[in-house]
Amino acid sequence: MDSTAIEVIEFIKENDIKFIRLTFCDILGTQKNISIMADQLESAFEIGISFDAHSILGFRDVTRSDLFLFPDPATLAILPWRPGPGRVARFYCEIKNPDGSLFLHDGRILLKQVVKRAEKLGYFVKIGAECEFYLFKTDENGEQTEIPFDKGGYLDIYPLDLGEDIRREICLTLEEMNVKPETSHHEQGPGQNEVDFEFSDAVTSADNLQTFRSVVRAIAARNGLYASFLPKPLPGAPGSGMHVNISLMQNGVNIFKNKNDGHSKVAESFIAGILERISEMTAFLNPLKSSYERFGEFDAPRYISWSHQNRSQLIRIPAAKGNKVRMELRSPDPSLNPYLAFALIIAAGLDGIEAEMKLKAPVDADLYTAGIDVTKELESLPDSLGLALNLAANSDFVKQTLNEELLYKYINLKKLEVGDNG
Repeated sequence: MDSTAIEVIEFIKENDIKFIRLTFCDILGTQKNISIMADQLESAFEIGISFDAHSILGFRDVTRSDLFLFPDPATLAILPWRPGPGRVARFYCEIKNPDGSLFLHDGRILLKQVVKRAEKLGYFVKIGAECEFYLFKTDENGEQTEIPFDKGGYLDIYPLDLGEDIRREICLTLEEMNVKPETSHHEQGPGQNEVDFEFSDAVTSADNLQTFRSVVRAIAARNGLYASFLPKPLPGAPGSGMHVNISLMQNGVNIFKNKNDGHSKVAESFIAGILERISEMTAFLNPLKSSYERFGEFDAPRYISWSHQNRSQLIRIPAAKGNKVRMELRSPDPSLNPYLAFALIIAAGLDGIEAEMKLKAPVDADLYTAGIDVTKELESLPDSLGLALNLAANSDFVKQTLNEELLYKYINLKKLEVGDNG
């Protein structure tokens, strides 16, 4: 064991932690975990904890069903809603084969590989996610209803906004779990909320998003509510997006610049690479049929374009200064698997850098109201999950980034959802 694991074991002993949750996710991003007693943690670090991979979507068939979880000691967090005596801690895990090799359908491992590629090129990737969600009332049996928790709108306050205490509890819980929230507010839809947390390296940001979704669901349930991360939970109401903000650091300096300072060619090529590959990876950024009902309305993009500040674009450069300057990708939604999604987005940008792709001119029009004279020149995002899956299936880029076997498993699972109507 390394020194960090040894320190973690001592911390566990000294803080009345009795249960350890070893957490990972399936190919679709659904969180899974195994709980072990604290005295088994040393063994988990050294030889792993086995589980039935055949029972996890997209992992293994029944003839090769054994895989092993190895906790990442840097991801230790105590679950605040499980207080002492007998406290509960959680670790995110790497997944390995019985021979000790990495399991290459583990999205967390795939994301780490893309991050290493960026580092070899001299870049450190920072990501921040802006995740929207809805709060719904529950019935007398605790089941979800379609009744929003309130009727508030964008940035409303009490009494229109009834979610402020829930968001406060979410933020305090996140802080206790080493995830630093930055802002929170009521969003446009009835019962719709947003909590944003600070930029981190790509893997930590994906871990933080998984933590965030679990915290929101737990806090909502404790308050008799249901939290939904569906992209379009209410017809006619705003969908929930998950804007992905990315900065690239080179020698400690952010290569993204604001409009007045001019762009670096590298930053432009990074954006150009993402625009070039966006349709091929949309099935992973927008993985549900209802994801495509969101595009083109309520601030969700439809066209493959970019600009400064303009919120009708697929990619925009928000007004900011210094290390706060970043690109914002506005198409993803919170139902995605963040490890696979972030891996694809970063890899596309790196392809753009390596190929020295040229960034097209910005589109400064409001694309929600622009006429055909503007939009006829623009390519659209896929308008259905079925189309997005076909584009992914034929993409050499996706196959190379995620590996071909994982891609086909993902597509086959998603085609079961699509059925005959796309």
